[in-house]
Amino acid sequence: MVRTKPPGLIYHPIYSQLELPFKHRYPIGKYRALHQALLELGVAADQFTVSKIASPEQLLSVHSPQYTELLITGQLDHKAMRRIGFPWSEQLVTRSLTSVGGTVQTVQLALQQGLALHLSGGYHHAFAGEGSGFCLFNDLAVAARYALSQGVDKVLIFDCDVHQGDGTAAIFTDEPAVVTASLHGEKNFPVRKQQSSWDLGLPTACTDDEYLAAVQQSLDYLLRIHQPDLVIYDAGIDIHQQDDLGLLHISTAGVAKRDWYVLSECHKRGIPVAAVIGGGYQRDLEALTQIHLQLFYAAFELSGMKLPDTENWFHALRT
Repeated sequence: MVRTKPPGLIYHPIYSQLELPFKHRYPIGKYRALHQALLELGVAADQFTVSKIASPEQLLSVHSPQYTELLITGQLDHKAMRRIGFPWSEQLVTRSLTSVGGTVQTVQLALQQGLALHLSGGYHHAFAGEGSGFCLFNDLAVAARYALSQGVDKVLIFDCDVHQGDGTAAIFTDEPAVVTASLHGEKNFPVRKQQSSWDLGLPTACTDDEYLAAVQQSLDYLLRIHQPDLVIYDAGIDIHQQDDLGLLHISTAGVAKRDWYVLSECHKRGIPVAAVIGGGYQRDLEALTQIHLQLFYAAFELSGMKLPDTENWFHALRT
């Protein structure tokens, strides 16, 4: 059955509105660039839902009150902020809270219409009581908790970012209703891995065939064994061969095939998917945007509403 309406899209301009030190490693402009690229491809401005700030109740469903208060009020110590990787500012906090709220809204829309995509999200290194690796709050965990509060019995967090979802794994260690799965570079950050429900460490320089086989086998097994009612998909593109931090050798066609496989397999089984764009660290924003767009080509094709250039996208799938 082909979907008859476009996927839900969630975005806020604040995602790229953050002053960072000169040559800071985080590509803060990529969210604006991705939004602009979708508009240029013909996606109407009114198709985007504007993100709202996460509520205190949503944050505290995952994060400790002490950590939350110290971070929001700017009282977290220097060492803790250095572990996060950003200088503290009110704008940083507001941006982060808005992104968490956006992933919650992505889950809301996915449960309503089957598929929704967030032009941010994937802050999976945040633990209940500390941040790490550019992650202040764990939007994936907050959104999963929200889904459970709405009557969802089981959530699968399928994390394909190149870095292990260590914070997510630790948060849900004793929560059988949330299945955490991480397919990541074995020799990449974090050095100390946590135990997810399903971990698959990939070798440095892993190529398309090996990677796609791992994705397919993992997803097929997890969907069959756990039968989730919702999949939260972290479609990180730092697996790409040109990524500055990835260490894997996955092509753009490989990313496209991965995203199509995940979305289409869940669709065949009638499982709603809430997707976030996750990591991607090329300094060339135009090139980075083109890789992130693979998720959106897949989602619009699955919805029966092709974006321009879809034929080129399908050609990549067939090669």
